[in-house]
This record gives sequence, C-alpha cells and structure tokens, in this order.
Amino acid sequence: MDKIKAFMKRKDIEISLKRYGIDALGAMAQGLFCSLLIGTIINTLGTQFKIPFLTTPVATISGTEYTVGGLASAMSGPAMAVAIGYALKCPPLVLFSMITVGFASNALGGAGGPLAVLFVAILAAEFGKAISKETKVDILVTPLVTIGVGIFFSWLIAPALGKAAMWIGNIIMWATDQQPFLMGILVSVVVGMALTLPISSAAICAALGLTGLAGGAAVAGCCAQMVGFAVISFKENKWGGLVSQGIGTSMLQMGNIVKNPRIWIAPTVASAITGPIATCLFKMQMNGAPVSSGMGTCGLVGQIGVYTGWVNDIANGTKSAITAMDWIGLILISFVLPAVLSLIIHAFVKKLGWVKDGDMKLA
Repeated sequence: MDKIKAFMKRKDIEISLKRYGIDALGAMAQGLFCSLLIGTIINTLGTQFKIPFLTTPVATISGTEYTVGGLASAMSGPAMAVAIGYALKCPPLVLFSMITVGFASNALGGAGGPLAVLFVAILAAEFGKAISKETKVDILVTPLVTIGVGIFFSWLIAPALGKAAMWIGNIIMWATDQQPFLMGILVSVVVGMALTLPISSAAICAALGLTGLAGGAAVAGCCAQMVGFAVISFKENKWGGLVSQGIGTSMLQMGNIVKNPRIWIAPTVASAITGPIATCLFKMQMNGAPVSSGMGTCGLVGQIGVYTGWVNDIANGTKSAITAMDWIGLILISFVLPAVLSLIIHAFVKKLGWVKDGDMKLA
C-alpha cells in the first residue's frame, strides 16, 4: 500500500473531490468557453452584422459545411479534454493525446457529451500519467495507453453518461415548465450558489444541457450572485471590486464567505426572487449554448447566450421577433433587480448586526 501511495504521489495522481470536482470541472468550463461558446458568439456576430467571412462556409468535412464559428464549436470535445488534462497536470504526451480522447467521448456522449468528456478524460489522463516515462519508448507507449484507455471508456460509458445527463437535464427543464415558480426559485438559487462556490456552474449547466426556462432561471441566479456581491461590497472594494465581481466572478468572495457566511444572504435571497420573476413574469429562456446558462454576467456571456437564443428561435420559427419586453426582462433580471434587491436585503442584514463593514473586503 505504501508503494502504491508513493507511486501515485510521484505521478501527481490525486483522487479527491477538489482535483476532480473543482479543478477538472472548472477547467472543462474554460474549454467549453474557448470552443463552443466562442463559436456561437462568432456565428451570431456574423449573422447579425452580415459579415460574409463569418457566415460563409470555410471548410467542408465529410459533406458537412463549417463556418469559422462552426469550426470552433466542433472542437468542443478536444478543448474540454485538453483543459481537463491541463488541470490534472498531465505531462505533454498525455496532454496532447487528450485531443483524441475528447473527440471520442464527446461524439459518443451525444447531447450529454460534456459529462462524458469529464469522466472519460479524467480516467484517460490518470492512466496516461501513470504510464508516462515508465518505459524507454515513452513516445509510443504513453499516447497508445492514453488514447486506448480514452476510446475504450468512451465506448463503454460515454453513451450511458450522455443519456443520463440529458435525462436529468430534461427532468429539470420539464419540471420548470410545469412549476415555473417553485423551480424558478430552486434552479436560480442552486446554480447561483454553484457559481460562487469553487465549482463550475457553467460546466454543470453544459453537462445537463440546461436551456429553456430552466436556463433562464439559472442565468437569473448567477446574475444575482455576481451583481449582488459587486454592489453590496462597493464600499469596501470600490470600482475595481465592482468590475472584478460584476463581470468577473463572485467566487472572489469565497474566502470572506467562509469567515462570515451571512454575507451570502443578500445575493442568495435576491436570486430566490429574480428566478421566479424570470420564469413566471418575463418567461426568459436560455436557448443559446447551455454553458451560457451558468455564466451570469461573466463577460456578459449569459446575456449574449440569451440573445443568441432569441436569434436561434427566430431562425427556426418558434419566435417571430425580439420584443421590447424581451430586452426589458433581460436588463431587469441581469442587472437592475439583482443590484436593488441585494442592497435592500443587505441593509436589513447589516441592521441585524450579522454583517459589518470590512467583511467583504477583497485581498
């Protein structure tokens, strides 16, 4: 047993919730952002501004035409796997082999590909790390083992994982359609808190394929956390904190939350209010890339995702036009209500003496 522990330490193989549930999951979201999400944004820009270079196919592969954005989106599987490999500190030959692993697991995982990529990439990466530099023909053995393990597990578990992810996602979306008020609260609060915790709300939404009303509630929850923390901590962190939290991430407050969990009350209660307003009053849907559902105001990705969803709905005939009510709902849910509600709730929390000045100061 001691030899196994020593071997795993030497290979930097750490079986832990942090390594797989935080580091790998967070990296997967970045991989999705740099492929699927960027591709979607490029396609939207090309379509809306009528840029020929971005709307004209630049490559045809196996009879399928790809635009610039389409090529970026098509690389989502490899991008996720390489990002996960990087987070797991894979040596070069293992890391480069993850490109094939990501393509295979994402393709076999179907619509639930991101979850399949997460599991398969972790397995392939750890097996690859274990064999790396253990033979004199490392340049042959390491890629063979990494790719072989990756493709084997892609064949074995990716389809089931993909179906399971989509089943769970479909249940959540169905439940939100049936009970928009209660599910609006639940989805908004849970996804919003996941965004602030050191895990990836974006990756969770992507893995579950969370779109529609549920996706809209997720956007509301994430915005409430980011904008909420940005405005209630303005006194301590000024404009730098407003920007870094408001369009960066509310995760910056995690250290302060550990010291005083009550600072989390205002943004969380705000999310419980804006979620059902999004689902019941404005019927705001996220029909863009599912990863956008868990991004909130980070780089305005959540808002861009909602907009691309509108564009997609118009293109497929499910929506006739973007209305003034659509824009009013998006602005209120994303920025105005999170700021106003969080300030009101935070003032009440401070009056109770639960939070004091300096509790949200960023280092």
